[in-house]
Amino acid sequence: MRFCMNCGFNLAAAPPPVPAATIAASVPPSTVTAPSGPQLAILTALRADKSEVGSYPIQNGTTVGRNNGGIFAGDSYLSPRHATFYQRNNKLYIKDEGSLNGTFIKLVPEQPTELLPGDVFRIGQEIVRFEPLVPQPPSPDGVERIGSPSKGYVGRLALIIGRDVTGNAFPIPETGVHIGRERGDILFPEDGYVSGLHCRISRGSDGKIYLTDLGSSNGTFVRIKGDRDLRSLDEILMGQQLFRITLLV
Repeated sequence: MRFCMNCGFNLAAAPPPVPAATIAASVPPSTVTAPSGPQLAILTALRADKSEVGSYPIQNGTTVGRNNGGIFAGDSYLSPRHATFYQRNNKLYIKDEGSLNGTFIKLVPEQPTELLPGDVFRIGQEIVRFEPLVPQPPSPDGVERIGSPSKGYVGRLALIIGRDVTGNAFPIPETGVHIGRERGDILFPEDGYVSGLHCRISRGSDGKIYLTDLGSSNGTFVRIKGDRDLRSLDEILMGQQLFRITLLV
């Protein structure tokens, strides 16, 4: 059963779904009007079992989107100009071009990644936003705001069920939470693409909040903001397609 990257809507007539940073300071790659120079990488589309569907050459300034045709044309959840690849200081970067459904990068298992306010990640068919707990100040006339007690909690996880719409929310205690299909503090028992024990969210010794994939079968993907440098064999989720990037330089 396939689903929408933005709202999680199941698309019964479509093929099965693929399983679910520092901002670079530079001249925006969107100023590059056309790909140029040698081939820098190969972008390969993958099926759910990781078999290859097709490949696409990447040059400096290559833009991926629904308007590019080929392996991209049939995905209505790709924006016309979805993401651009560019080279700087002998590194390859990807920049999301303000796409509606976002560009996601697969986390390295067992390697904690900091979660910043508003960060969105995906496990299986679940699209989740991290919202830190921020005390609300009194109103301008000095009235304190009423709310449930928050002592011992650092934030919440909100399920994204539509554009600018959230569904269930789960509090994150200071001790952290484990997420999975069968084991953990937050369970998604009906999502077959979530592993039994999938990932963990916890506070580090530095006081920051981290997301760690626990060796899940289908991976944990984080939506990038702005630019992100790439490593060979990184997996990228755009629209309803999973890609692998293979660097040639």
